[in-house]
Parts: sequence; structure tokens; C-alpha cells
Amino acid sequence: MTRRVTVSLDDDSAAALETLVEETGGGQSEVVRRALAFYVANFEAANEQPSENLEQYYRMLASGEHVLLDIDFLHAFLEHCYAGGDPDPAFVTAADRVSDYHAREYAARFDAVGDLLEWLAFCGFLDVREEGDGVYHLVFPSEAIRWFMTRFIERSTAELPTEIDLEDGVSKAIVTERPAD
Repeated sequence: MTRRVTVSLDDDSAAALETLVEETGGGQSEVVRRALAFYVANFEAANEQPSENLEQYYRMLASGEHVLLDIDFLHAFLEHCYAGGDPDPAFVTAADRVSDYHAREYAARFDAVGDLLEWLAFCGFLDVREEGDGVYHLVFPSEAIRWFMTRFIERSTAELPTEIDLEDGVSKAIVTERPAD
């Protein structure tokens, strides 16, 4: 059964409807039906405040400093760099330069290693579980990512007001934060 609905549109809404009709090649009724179906399917996202994570992702991407990267590309990249046992020395040198840069940035941004680990978990590099008393269990998706990220964590925390002890596993690590000597 088809029902007719009369709708009043302001100038912006009328212009948007015209644009969609032109772009889709459909009629006004088809565009409105599709728009309504889309709105229903996305009602929660359209009516709630964006999550803090979504806002943070937006800021990261909008600044141009970060990019979206398919996790399979990251795995392939690191597995290639890590192939045959030891990573390529040129890659290690470049990665260490990035880590050292972030150490200066993180000194002003984070007061504790736990905050940095939460940030790295937010970025998707690891999962972190706080045990208490400055002890964190980290889980990585692969051994190569564990190697890469634990090296990054060791170097990028160098200028924080605390120090860390890091105990490696195969795809896990334990980080213990302690006061600087």
C-alpha cells in the first residue's frame, strides 16, 4: 500500500532534495523513501552525541598526521620488515627516529605510561589491561607487531616522568611503570 504525505521544506531542504534527485536520477518520492530508510537505519548515530573515540579519530585524520590503514596492510608491512628474523636495519633506524620524535611529543602530553598505553590501544596497535600498581598486560595481534610496538613504547616513554620495565612474550608483554630513579 502506498501512502501520500505532504511535507513542507525550507529552502535548504528543497535544494538538497533537488540535488539528490538530479544526482540519483530518481524521482522525489524515491529519494525521500531512501532518505527515510537511511535515517531509520542510522537513527542512533544521527541523534546521539558522537562518541569521544569518533571525535578523536576525526581530529587525528583531519590533521593529516594520521591515516586509516587496513590492519592486513600493517601486518604485511611489518612481516616483510621482520622477515628472516631481524628487521631490516634501515627500517629500525627510521622507526627509532619516529619513536624519538614521539618521546618529545609525549613528554608534554602524558604524565603516566598507562595514559600512553591507552592511547596506543585506541589507535589499534594493542589491547591493554591494567592490573594495578602500574602493571599493564599488553596483547598484540602478531609477534612482529609486538616487536615493533614494544620497541616504540620503550623509546617513546624515555622522556616521561616515570620509567618502565618491559617483559616480552611471544605476542604479549608486561609493562611495569615505576618512579624515575
